[in-house]
Amino acid sequence: MVQEHKNTTKLIAIYRKLQIFAGYNTSSLMEKIGIFCSASNRLPSVYVETTRQLGEWLGKEKKTIIYGGANLGLMEDIASAAKANGATLIGVVPKILEKNGKVSTLPDRLIHTVNLSDRKDVIVEESDILVALPGGIGTLDEVFHVMAASTIGYHHKKVIFYNVNGFYDTLLKALQQMAQAQFIRGLEKNEYYLVANSFNELINILKKPNLTDNND
Repeated sequence: MVQEHKNTTKLIAIYRKLQIFAGYNTSSLMEKIGIFCSASNRLPSVYVETTRQLGEWLGKEKKTIIYGGANLGLMEDIASAAKANGATLIGVVPKILEKNGKVSTLPDRLIHTVNLSDRKDVIVEESDILVALPGGIGTLDEVFHVMAASTIGYHHKKVIFYNVNGFYDTLLKALQQMAQAQFIRGLEKNEYYLVANSFNELINILKKPNLTDNND
C-alpha cells in the first residue's frame, strides 16, 4: 500500500509537470502574472501612472508578478507599486543585468539566467498569462517569443496587449493585415493574444478563470 501510494504520488507530480509544460493552468484563477514592459526612465507620465495603477491592483489581489527584475523604468514602477500593496515579486535576471548593477532590490525571489532567451523562457514557464505594457524592442521581442511558441504548440498561454493611449494600435493593425494576407492563422479566434484598451478591460480579463486552455 505504501509503495502504491508513492507511485501514485509520483504519477500525479509527473502529470502536473506535463500540464505546466504544455501551458495548462491547474488552478481556477490566474495568480501568476507575467509582465513585459519598458526599462526606460524617460516616458510620458500617462504610461507611468497606468503602470503603477496596475501594480497597485495586482498587489491588492495578492498576485505573483514575474518580470524582468530590473531597477529601471516601468519595471521598477510596477514592482514598487505591487509590492507596497501585497504582491509577491519574482525577478528573472540575465547575467548582463547583474554585471551592470541594474537588478532591483524589490523581488522576493530572483531567478538567474544566462541570457535574454533563457529569461523569456523562464517568464513564460512561471506565468499563467502575460501582460504587455507599453515598451520598446525588448518588449516586442518578448511578446513575439510568446506568440511564436504558441503557434507551434509549445504552450497555450496568451499575451494581453495593454493598449494604453492607443500605444499598440499600429502593431495590432499590422498583425491583422498579416492575418488577412494568410501569413498568420488563429487571430480570428484570439488564440495568441487579447487586447485591453482600458484598465477596467484589463482587470476584467485577469479576473477570468484559466485562459490557458483556449476555452474562453
